Amino acid sequence: MTEPRLTSLAHGGGCGCKIAPGVLEEILRGSAALPVPAELLVGIETSDDAAVWQLNDRQAVVATTDFFMPVVDDPRDFGRIAATNAISDVYAMGATPIFALALVGMPVNVLSPATIRAVLDGGAEACRAAGIPIAGGHTIDSVEPIYGLVALGLVDPAQVKRNRSARPGDVVVLGKPLGIGIYSSALKKGLLDAEGYRAMIDSTTRLNTPGPELARIDGVHAMTDVTGFGLAGHALEMARGSGCAMRLDWAAVPLLPGVRALAEAGHVTGASGRNWASYGDEVDLNGLTGTDRALLSDPQTSGGLLVACAPESLDAVRDTFHRHGFAQASVIGETVEGAGLTLV
Repeated sequence: MTEPRLTSLAHGGGCGCKIAPGVLEEILRGSAALPVPAELLVGIETSDDAAVWQLNDRQAVVATTDFFMPVVDDPRDFGRIAATNAISDVYAMGATPIFALALVGMPVNVLSPATIRAVLDGGAEACRAAGIPIAGGHTIDSVEPIYGLVALGLVDPAQVKRNRSARPGDVVVLGKPLGIGIYSSALKKGLLDAEGYRAMIDSTTRLNTPGPELARIDGVHAMTDVTGFGLAGHALEMARGSGCAMRLDWAAVPLLPGVRALAEAGHVTGASGRNWASYGDEVDLNGLTGTDRALLSDPQTSGGLLVACAPESLDAVRDTFHRHGFAQASVIGETVEGAGLTLV
């Protein structure tokens, strides 16, 4: 029998599956607070990318997990994207990955063993590119296809980069262009051309390897990766946690090829609207259009690193991105006194 398209089996794809930030905040608000051991350097306080547990004076373990439903129909590409996305949270803390565990939920009565194996092979390929093994995992029979990783890494505690350490006057750099959610919306409708698909796969399977090297630059103060809450959501997390505001130069924000035209044609995700409903009142669009709003809140799957650094460290930051193959890494704004996010 002909198997269905992977994306047809999922109600949402990639990081667009995330619970909207406003809803997530409401869910977690009533959670009972537990004692925080001194060894837990990073927990859930500011929605950071991973937990960090100090082992000794020179080592801390970074632990994170990420999984989602298919954002593309090719099973191997789906596995590569999901694994790359999960490992990104380790890089975003400034850590070096050491190993991963696979999380697999598949409708085994709908998808063939060969298709499911291809998903796992894609994940293993991404892990090999990161230089780590998949050391185990867990599988379930699920209604929707789900794949991801538990990813672990090591970092010097003095070099941990949080999303809440930006300072007024910092320059803000984005490592990858935006538009993955819009691409995925067009793909589900059969309207993403071959060039767009190649750009989508190139971006989502590109490991954020500059992370550990960026963490060793003295002037790098804060770092996160842009994923399901969109650029605005993750920029706001950084600004709120740091007690400052952020100004973005919208013309400087890099976009994937053809993304603006697709957004203007209505190819946006439901997650984009849910994102905006959660935090739009903290964003000053300064007269920009609905298309710009959709791009700003577009959920990114395996998105780029967002870095806040001192102006004197900018050359070192850009050089690091470029040496790792991130030619479109761009200065997109600055942090300032105040609160919220303003586009200029």
